[in-house]
Amino acid sequence: MNQIKKSQLFLERKSYRQRRLRDAVRILPVFGAILWFVPLMWNTGDGTSTSNADAMLYVFGVWIVLIVVCALITRGLKPETEPK
Repeated sequence: MNQIKKSQLFLERKSYRQRRLRDAVRILPVFGAILWFVPLMWNTGDGTSTSNADAMLYVFGVWIVLIVVCALITRGLKPETEPK
């Protein structure tokens, strides 16, 4: 008797990691936009908001961190072999 083998869903590690890295690159701008809105919610507790200098330092700090994270993620990406 021939037994029918159940097909197993298996993705190669390399292609799976590439897909997850591409997903991370796609979600990074959304994450950055959310982080940029954080200074709007800052409040010192006495009814005054933080200074503009603190907010600008935060925004540029987030910007630099996003650039570094994007550079690290894209180092591991390889060009797609199949056109979509």
